Parts: sequence; structure tokens; C-alpha cells
Amino acid sequence: MRFGNFLNKFERLNRVVSGGLEWIGVAGLLVIAAVTCIDIVGSKVFLRPVPGSVDINGFSQIIAIAFAIAFTEIIGRHVRVEFFVSRLPWRAQGIINSFTSLLTLALFILIVWRSFVLGQSLQASGQVSSTARIPLYPFAYAISFAVIPVCLIFLVEFLRSVAQGIKR
Repeated sequence: MRFGNFLNKFERLNRVVSGGLEWIGVAGLLVIAAVTCIDIVGSKVFLRPVPGSVDINGFSQIIAIAFAIAFTEIIGRHVRVEFFVSRLPWRAQGIINSFTSLLTLALFILIVWRSFVLGQSLQASGQVSSTARIPLYPFAYAISFAVIPVCLIFLVEFLRSVAQGIKR
């Protein structure tokens, strides 16, 4: 019972953190909308498009996607195929869910690690975007940071699935 209480508290904390990160993703979407509108009006009316608008929109997409992943997972908006698994016995569901949660956790740990390594590489080489000359490394670090709560979500899911497989 105590372990379950710890997982519930940890899950609530992760939900709060993920909700805060989601607002950064929302800001990324707002930047995309604003830059696109300003660029269209600027290029059609004033014959002056926004310099580097493609780069700004691309980086804003990175921010919008990376920072919304965790909260999207929490509210269950990612695609899952549970048709077959839901028809299995309770213990088999726990074992399969444990396995898939562990694989997904490993994937996202790999994403955190490789994004961080990519950020170090981009920072060391000083690479910048082609038109706006924006440094690339902060966005690789941002992906690495934003995916940490996703790892924690799948860690909790894995622990709950293991408990489900053992419990019954």
C-alpha cells in the first residue's frame, strides 16, 4: 500500500511538471501562428517577409512537439492498440504491459541520451540555422529535457504493470 501511495504522489508531481511543460509547447504553437501571419501579411502587403521565418517555424515545431509529449501521454491521447491485449487474462495483460512499458521507457531514455549528445556536438561545432543563424544546440537540449517526464511516466507505468502481473 505504501508503494502505491508513493507512485500516486510521484504521478501527481509528474502531471504538474508535464502540465507546465505543455504550456511551453502551447507557446511554440502560438509563435508558429504569429510568425506565419506576420510573414504572410508582410510579404503580401508590404513586400517584406519575415527573415528566417522558415527556421523560426521549424524550431517552434520542435518546441511544440517535444514539450507536449508528456502531457499528451498522461491524458491518453497517443495511439494505442489494445484490442487483443484487453481480451487476455489480467495477469497476461500485466506482463504484456510491463514489457511494452519497459521497451518504451528504454526508447525514451535513448532519446534523452542521444539528444543530449547531439546538443553537445552541435554546441562544440557551433552549427546554426541556414537563414536566421539561430544556434541549433539549445533545441537538442530542449528535446532532451522535455522527454525526461515521458521517461518518468513510463517508469511508473512499468512499475504498475509489474505489480498488476504479480498481484493476481
